[in-house]
Amino acid sequence: MNHLSKQLHTIGFLLGLLGLIPARAQTPQNFSLAEAVRYAVEHNINVTNTKLDAQSAEARIREIKAVSLPQVNVSGSFLNNLAIQTVFLPPQFFQLPESAGPQPVRFGVAYTGSIQGAVNQLLFDASYRIGLKAADAYRELAQKNTTASKIVIAEQVAKAYYGVLVSQERMKLLDYNISRLDTLLRETRALNKQGFVEKIDVSRLEVQSNNLKTEKQKVQNLVGLSYYLLKFQMGLGINDPIYLTDQIPQMDLDELERTVNNIPASFDYANRIEFAQLQSQLKLANLDIQNTQKQYFPRLSAFFNYGYNNGRNSFGDMLTTKWFALSSVGISLSAPIFDGFARRYRIQQQRIVVDKVKNGNELLKNSIDLQIRQAQITLQNNLQTLRTQQSNLELAQEILRVTRIKYKEGVGSNIEVLNAETSSREAQTNYYAALLDFMLAKVDLDKATGTLYTENQP
Repeated sequence: MNHLSKQLHTIGFLLGLLGLIPARAQTPQNFSLAEAVRYAVEHNINVTNTKLDAQSAEARIREIKAVSLPQVNVSGSFLNNLAIQTVFLPPQFFQLPESAGPQPVRFGVAYTGSIQGAVNQLLFDASYRIGLKAADAYRELAQKNTTASKIVIAEQVAKAYYGVLVSQERMKLLDYNISRLDTLLRETRALNKQGFVEKIDVSRLEVQSNNLKTEKQKVQNLVGLSYYLLKFQMGLGINDPIYLTDQIPQMDLDELERTVNNIPASFDYANRIEFAQLQSQLKLANLDIQNTQKQYFPRLSAFFNYGYNNGRNSFGDMLTTKWFALSSVGISLSAPIFDGFARRYRIQQQRIVVDKVKNGNELLKNSIDLQIRQAQITLQNNLQTLRTQQSNLELAQEILRVTRIKYKEGVGSNIEVLNAETSSREAQTNYYAALLDFMLAKVDLDKATGTLYTENQP
């Protein structure tokens, strides 16, 4: 029996691998909004790419620093001189009369070879230190670019997360409406059998019930799509099951309105990552100018060469005869004298770049001020809309409650109940649309004020 169990277990395992037996359902991962954001900034592809850019910046810094280390090279050559060069010497060299004319003489051998190693060490280069400063600034910019991508992802995840929460609340309310309407439908059918209501009253409720169930299916599809979007923004597979632990927060609208209205007119632009990025770009632009200016200074380096060479008329002799050593050591100094004003014009271009970055700096400040005011006004408007829709929802629910009581007591009509149901659902839809708009506007305001995401947040 034990052997049979092992065989069945093995068969089941193989069938599972072939996909003939459904795989065991995965356990959903739980995510609060903060956890979803943390997961996204670690796994989203766009953030990962900016992290790779930061790693590339680190490699670029090490590349620049490598210039100050000894540079070692080995070279070798082998030549088969198919036609040895002929030179012409005066006849006096051979003690011949001048009338004999220049005498052709071949200097060289059929085969030559050499192998040599060279070591070069930079001693002084004024632009090298500027390059190191520029490398550090480039590192800062790469890190800020990573932070900027995380803020974008945090915004997208927050909006997608709220979209799922609102859609789920709509689903709960639709389930409640369907349950309530089904109860009314059963009661109306019973009254119809007893002859107290007409068949058309039952038909109206059936139509209403079918419409509600169709709407529920649409909202259910919307919930699924909202989950797909959230998982995509987080860097999860769209088929990975997740569970959202947060609920729609209970907001004190009065307190929130006071907070929004009391946003100070002055703003610390350093709170916005875009401003920090621009400062790094300005620093790099100024360092470019300094680097070009330092190229007017001389460049000093030391070198050491050592190698061997040989030359023979027979290839075999090249392999068997002695090779002769050669070596040299020295210092090399190069000083630019005149380059046709090329550096001068390059510096002019670089200063124009600096001016453009400074202009962009002022433009960004104005843009940030505008974004904050726009987000503030939008949030204020959405807050008022949310208040109105909340009041409308309460009124519609009260009207529906009173209408249902009147209908049960026989002093109201079925049409009044249906109209009240329709008004209630419309009020619910408007309320949740206003709620979502409000929450998205809050995210936009947090982003505009630089408080949506920080690197040290828990």
